[in-house]
Amino acid sequence: MTQLYYRPLVQSGPRPEGALPLTGGPLWFDRVEVLSRDGARFAPVTDLPEDWQRRLCRPRPALAGLSMDVPRVMGILNVTPDSFSDGGAHDAPEAAQAHVRAMIAAGADMIDVGGESTRPGAAEVAVADEIARTAPVIEAIAPLGCPVSIDTRKAEVGRAAAQAGAALINDVSGFAHDPALADVAATFGLPVCVMHMRATPADMHVDPHYDNALLEVYDELAARIDAVEAAGIPRARILADPGIGFAKTAQHNIEILNRLSLFHGLGCPILLGVSRKRFIGTIGGAAQARDRAPGSIAVALAGLAQGVQMLRVHDVAETVQAVRLWQAVQTGQIASQG
Repeated sequence: MTQLYYRPLVQSGPRPEGALPLTGGPLWFDRVEVLSRDGARFAPVTDLPEDWQRRLCRPRPALAGLSMDVPRVMGILNVTPDSFSDGGAHDAPEAAQAHVRAMIAAGADMIDVGGESTRPGAAEVAVADEIARTAPVIEAIAPLGCPVSIDTRKAEVGRAAAQAGAALINDVSGFAHDPALADVAATFGLPVCVMHMRATPADMHVDPHYDNALLEVYDELAARIDAVEAAGIPRARILADPGIGFAKTAQHNIEILNRLSLFHGLGCPILLGVSRKRFIGTIGGAAQARDRAPGSIAVALAGLAQGVQMLRVHDVAETVQAVRLWQAVQTGQIASQG
């Protein structure tokens, strides 16, 4: 039997009669694209199966104290010497704290702390070294009032981060690298971000192949979310990340981004991380990662238009400004920033 997938064709503005709310928020849809391995067609929402309608429409609960009914910005703090974009810029404690304070002042809703580069070709970092890089920083910045997430694949790093005050665990391997990390999250009652990736950062970039990138990534991410849920983490505490740039070519990235709203069918808020990635430079003509903010913001806003709830970014001030303008245009109202 052919498996069918239902992608909402997301719209904004006043919701007409008969249209359905996307994840309980202000965006809506009255048509869907029905996808399969055999092709695609369009259909009215009256054709939606009940389980898909429930997953697409139900409101997303708050995560780490943040409501999911407005776009959220996660600021990146890499305390590493070798991250692809800003390696070595914030690995000293004083520089890390100063950068966090600047991101919070610029409007970041969450800070994501990483102590191991996951750029293509990166080598694995020893657990003790990763803890030494991340736990003291988390302990120092957690009292600043902005939720902190730990970007790690390892259970012991996650445990140390949780003890230091982390409010979310973000695993690029989808909790496949070290399944005990999901147990840590369940023990501490922390929400998680489950990302799609094949292989490891060291080799994920070597000739990635998909027959249908969109549907294969959806299925594989759904399987990882099911595994995390089985480990004791309710779906209400799970963010889903399609893993743009991880084991994907530029063409794969674009195919997924073009139909990104399909991932609402997972029943979780969507996190989108495209900031400064290689395909931004390839398509936008920006060889240096630091010059990719305009392209990163363009893709981020396209994601918001498909209902993405959280953006993971390097350029917080620029992204927050863009999001506020996007919201004003979409709603026709200027929101208070107080």
